[in-house]
Amino acid sequence: MTPKDAVTEHAPTTPRTRTAESTGDRTHVRHVIGAYVALTKPRIIELLLVTTLPVMFLATRGLPDLVLALATLVGGFLEAASANVFNCVVDADIDEKMRRTRRRPLPRHQVPTRDALVFGVVLGVAGALVLGLLTNWLSAGLAVGANLFYVFVYSMVLKRRTWQNTVWGGIAGCFPPVIGWTAVTGHLAWTPLLLALLVFWWTPPHTWALSFRYRTDYEAAGVPMLPVVREAPAVARQILAYCVATEATALALWPVASMGWIYGVVAVVSGAVLLWEAVALLRRADAGLRDALLKPMRLFHWTNTYLSLLFLAIAIDPLVHLG
Repeated sequence: MTPKDAVTEHAPTTPRTRTAESTGDRTHVRHVIGAYVALTKPRIIELLLVTTLPVMFLATRGLPDLVLALATLVGGFLEAASANVFNCVVDADIDEKMRRTRRRPLPRHQVPTRDALVFGVVLGVAGALVLGLLTNWLSAGLAVGANLFYVFVYSMVLKRRTWQNTVWGGIAGCFPPVIGWTAVTGHLAWTPLLLALLVFWWTPPHTWALSFRYRTDYEAAGVPMLPVVREAPAVARQILAYCVATEATALALWPVASMGWIYGVVAVVSGAVLLWEAVALLRRADAGLRDALLKPMRLFHWTNTYLSLLFLAIAIDPLVHLG
């Protein structure tokens, strides 16, 4: 060891060095936390919660109990987060091949697979306990059932084997409105089942429109999404058919759930726009337009807006009648 090396090795730690190390540690912690949060796919969960809370207003016919509402949302969030974490583990090889998903934590090796599995289990157990202890065990059972269906039926079986993966895999997304209803009432009824059916019809057009945008990604990953295995006009016709079924179910809810004029107006107007966009997509597909010229994201974004407006009306309508 040279004298210079000895000086370097035994050099005292300065305040500036300690500050840099502390900053580096905090940055590392933020990155780790951010990676685990990303595994839960929070943007997807937001959409699920949109279909949960408004139904609690409807079931209560007014303002739901605050503690009950918070418990339902927290428990539902944890259970959905658990399902998304497991989905990330199952789809890690697919995500690595797709441009849209290759920056997720597992393809980038930010989180070990074993740790992700443990994280998913902890979230699932916590969600079930929150729902079971603070709402009721029927709601907890439904949430766990949705989790298991999404992981074992959709992620592990359907997604890689059939173009109907979105159709039947979407059943998992039908559970949130039913959970919101049972959290308040403790039992099932026709109204939440009709809402679940609405989400069931809504899911394929929403997902297939996005799949148009990332068709080459799905093709490269070997995922048989409908736009990968069918020509654009055939897919657009399927989308239109499911949009018609979605709107028909939304209108059927009006008398079944004894909704008022606010819900009726929103359902009619937003549904008309939904069908307009679906027909416009079909016309572009029949004209031979492809890829960016097909403009599938117009319909995709409207499906999000449509569902949000519809469930917002479901929440507001009982409050207006209460007043």
